[in-house]
Parts: sequence; structure tokens; C-alpha cells
Amino acid sequence: MARDDNRRGGRDRDEAPEFADRLVAINRVSKTVKGGKRFGFAALVVVGDQKGRVGFGKGKAKEVPEAIRKATEQAKRKMIRVPLKEGRTLHHDGYGRHGAGKVVMRTAPQGTGIIAGGPMRAVFEMLGVQDVVAKSTGSQNPYAMIHATLDALQFQSSPRLVAQRRGKKVADILRKDDAPSVSGEQAPVLQEG
Repeated sequence: MARDDNRRGGRDRDEAPEFADRLVAINRVSKTVKGGKRFGFAALVVVGDQKGRVGFGKGKAKEVPEAIRKATEQAKRKMIRVPLKEGRTLHHDGYGRHGAGKVVMRTAPQGTGIIAGGPMRAVFEMLGVQDVVAKSTGSQNPYAMIHATLDALQFQSSPRLVAQRRGKKVADILRKDDAPSVSGEQAPVLQEG
């Protein structure tokens, strides 16, 4: 028995990657009762491994630490995997929405950094994106913004995934995009002199 427990404990440690978490919003609500007011807290947390996996969760409790713990557990259960280009940016532009929350995100050259506001920034940082330009239009509610951001990220696709879906090789997919257009005319050559 002890041997199985040790193996199971070791396996759990090897399989469970270390996650970083970011508290995005905390909301305090109160209920008025006969003796006064009772306070409750709702936490919104984003969790990621900074290597292409991210998730978010909501938790409610009478105390802040318990609400954060519940939100973190939910976020770890609801993680999605997003393919990253060169491990630093998105493969292509994306658009997402949830209710009145709308987001637009664009791939960016190296050195741009994360240009995004509030809750979107937390999602990109936990995802491991280093260069992205994003804009939130519509609702400024952090819940709606995070839902919309993850909606856009779910549709990210890499050339490898597209090739797999079409039953082709990655080189065939990329060759069509990168090949210069062939036309009957040649560009004029400028001569010095």
C-alpha cells in the first residue's frame, strides 16, 4: 500500500505542471439582515502555465481567500490550449465576443510587448504571449472581457493543425502563402548612371 501511495504521489508531482495565477477582480456584495449586514465576496482568477495553456474561474465565499481558492480550482479545471507562434505571439488575428463584450487581437512583431487593457492583459500574461496588440470594444465588465478573449483564443490555429485537418504537409500549406505571385510582367530594373 505504501508503495502505491509513493508512486501515485510521485506521478502527481510529475504530471501537474506549475501554474501561475492572477487575481483579476474581486467583488464585495452585502445582504442586509435583521442584525446588520452580511458580506460575501466573488473573485475572478486567471490561471496559466505561460506555455500555451490558460483558464479562468469564478469563486464566491464569505471570505476573500476562500473565494480566490475556489476560483483558482475552477480555472484549473477549465483550461484551454492555444498554439503560439515562436512561443511569443498569436498565429493570426482574432475576434471574439461574449454578450456585449467584444475583443479584437492582432499578432505583433517581436519587441512589441503586450498592448492590451486590464483583464485581457492578465489572460495574455498567463498564456505566455509576449507580443500582441488587443483592443476591447463594448462592455468593460471583466467577466465579459475574459469570456470574449478566451472565445477568440479558442479559434487560434497553427499551420501544423491546418495541415493535419486538410491531410497535407505543413510545407504545402506555407508554400502557398509565402510564394511570390507569378505574372507575365517583370518589374523594371533601375540602373544607376
